[in-house]
Amino acid sequence: MIFLDAAATTPVRREVLEAMWPYLTGEFGNASSHHSLGDAAATALAGARAATAKALGCRPGEVIFTSGGTEADNLAVKGIALARRAAEPRLDRVVISAVEHPAVEESARYLERVHGFALDVVPVDSYGRVTEEALAAALRPETALVSIMYANNEVGTVQPIARLAALARSRGIPFHTDAVQGAGWLPLDTTVLGVDALSISGHKLGAPKGNGALFVRGRTRLEPVIHGGGQERGRRSGTENVAGAVALATALTLAGGTRPVPAARVESLRDDFIRSVLSGVPGAVLTGHPSQRLPSVASFCFPGTSGESVLLELERQGVICSSGSACAAGSDEPSPVLLALGIEPAVAQTAVRFSFDSTVTAAELQEAAAAVRTAVGSVRALGPTGWQ
Repeated sequence: MIFLDAAATTPVRREVLEAMWPYLTGEFGNASSHHSLGDAAATALAGARAATAKALGCRPGEVIFTSGGTEADNLAVKGIALARRAAEPRLDRVVISAVEHPAVEESARYLERVHGFALDVVPVDSYGRVTEEALAAALRPETALVSIMYANNEVGTVQPIARLAALARSRGIPFHTDAVQGAGWLPLDTTVLGVDALSISGHKLGAPKGNGALFVRGRTRLEPVIHGGGQERGRRSGTENVAGAVALATALTLAGGTRPVPAARVESLRDDFIRSVLSGVPGAVLTGHPSQRLPSVASFCFPGTSGESVLLELERQGVICSSGSACAAGSDEPSPVLLALGIEPAVAQTAVRFSFDSTVTAAELQEAAAAVRTAVGSVRALGPTGWQ
């Protein structure tokens, strides 16, 4: 099997398993308990927080551990917007881009539907990029929060986050970015990026599913969305997942320590793969920005096919990939991200995404490109009535 769906999840790294194992076995204490087992858990949690903060270029007290990227996005969007409006009732608008992950979009829709916020959606260009001019046009004196993702999970386009955040900051508006896909591939220094909040998820980095973190800059108002025992300095209640926090910190440290070399290597392999697919499959269309994209993502539309049929044919040949976001799996509707890029609905439904981890090899991608040529040709030969 050639696994090319790393944007959905990654295998757990051995180093991560070894680091978290003690906290799943002998060191099983609750970090809030005041005895030796609890103290050991609290010490491990503090160490994980410090390591995560180092990777994000922030203070340990600015890191909130969560159950994953979805919770981190919910806490950032809802928590910051609600807290700001509570302090200043006129702040009743939220700005997002047209290509956000559902965790951000649905959080903003919730604020609109339940709390009466107005939602401003910034359009993107044909590559999926938000321009400074487009963002500036959406900002108003009543804007409570801007949330724009760092890198798109479907097409891989990378946003100019530092410039967009600077624009929001010049208007006194907090800026959140969903960096779930960028972690491990792009710089995460929150000071350099200039963001006020940033979300990450461990299972995109070689940690198990079910752990993530949200950076929130000091003094940023934040209303909790999970209430209870007041853990995470009152910002996210619930018994801390110590093993998960250790796993996330370990994976993040490993990724941050080696990021430049594998990123450059994988980027070169990605470009070779893109050239091979575009030259070998008539009519194939690359989606997303041709160069300002994640090193790990190559996404295409194959007009005259069904994307799901191509996926099935590729799996028969031993290549595992996806038709887009794992969070939209099973939907028959064309991707809202592709529609936002101006792609026709019928073409959007032919989308296939290939995403790699840092261990991918040139031989694997050469074999995968050959499989794509065969798969697309087979599906086209069947015609619409033969699509499965």
